[in-house]
Amino acid sequence: MLGQLTIGSLLIVTTVFVHGVTLELVLKALLRMPQEWEVRWRAVVFSVVVLTVFAAHVVEIWIWAAFYRFIKEIHSLEAALYFSTSSFTTVGYGDLVLTPEWRLMGALESANGMMLFGWSTAFIFEVVRRSYRRLYHVA
Repeated sequence: MLGQLTIGSLLIVTTVFVHGVTLELVLKALLRMPQEWEVRWRAVVFSVVVLTVFAAHVVEIWIWAAFYRFIKEIHSLEAALYFSTSSFTTVGYGDLVLTPEWRLMGALESANGMMLFGWSTAFIFEVVRRSYRRLYHVA
C-alpha cells in the first residue's frame, strides 16, 4: 500500500505541475492580449481557454494511462485510456478494474481528477468574470 501511495503521489505531483504550467501559460497569454481583441473575439477567447484547459486534462489522463501500461496492469492502450478517463473523471464504470495489488491507484487518480477539474472550473470562471468586469467597467 505504501508503494501505491508513493507512486500515486508522484503521478499527482506530475499532473498538478502540468496543470499549473498550462494555466500559467494561458494566463500570461490573456494578460498580453489587447483589450480590443478580448472584447471583439470574446467567444473565441473563451473557447480557446476552455479547449486549452481540456487539452491539459487529456495530457494528464495519458500520463496515468501510460503508467498503467508501464506496469502492465492494463494490456492495451485503448483500455488504459478508457480506465484512466473513467477514473480521472470520477465516472468509474467498474467494467474494467485493477488487480488488488494496484487498485488504490484508481482511487488516487479519481481524487486527482476531481481536484484538477475543480481548479479548471475556478480558473475558467475567473477568466469569464474578469472579462465581463472589464467589458462593463465594473470595479
